[in-house]
Amino acid sequence: MADVWANIRMRAAETLGQRIRRRRKHLRLSQMELSRQAAINQGYLSEIERNRRQASRHVLEALAAALDLPLAVLIGGGAEHDTPQPYEGSRLPLFGSIPAGPPAESQEQLEVLPVLRHLWAPDRYCLRLAQDSMEPTLKPGDIILVQYRPDVDAEHVQGKICACLIDGHPTLKRISVGTQEGRRIIILRGDNPTAPPILVDETTDFAIQGVAITLVSREL
Repeated sequence: MADVWANIRMRAAETLGQRIRRRRKHLRLSQMELSRQAAINQGYLSEIERNRRQASRHVLEALAAALDLPLAVLIGGGAEHDTPQPYEGSRLPLFGSIPAGPPAESQEQLEVLPVLRHLWAPDRYCLRLAQDSMEPTLKPGDIILVQYRPDVDAEHVQGKICACLIDGHPTLKRISVGTQEGRRIIILRGDNPTAPPILVDETTDFAIQGVAITLVSREL
């Protein structure tokens, strides 16, 4: 068992070039043979394996096909990968309620959550849901990725699920904009049909804190 975990840790530390080289040798291919199958220059392949040059998306797709690997496994950037590349900033703040400030500065932060490198950005955070108002789209316990966008105009995020503060109380709702008696109102709706909509006008202390991007985790 110790040998298995040592092997997993070794693969997790591999660079893209090392992963290509290991797979090529496993298939008993020379650089010339692999470069021919992928239709790229052998010298270019050699530079990629040595991590001296970056490969374009087109080249990565060609190499993945020639190596008989899913692209996500080759580059370590997909949900099904087993040999992820090391990357900086792989952890994001995880909140149990909507933070009232930038994710890096909020005092509510209790945990951090590792995410795939292509999801990471300094203005993003993860949010664990506690309410059922967004069912069936989102369920209590789900963890979603949110982009921090304080005070974005509701007109620009219509139809999107947003993390909001209403009179200081956090909620996650889908945004739309309408009019009532000639006044602009913001309508907050849950995807759960039993959850009544919330109407927000100029008398309400309301702010959009962030926009939901994707589901990160769901318990089965």
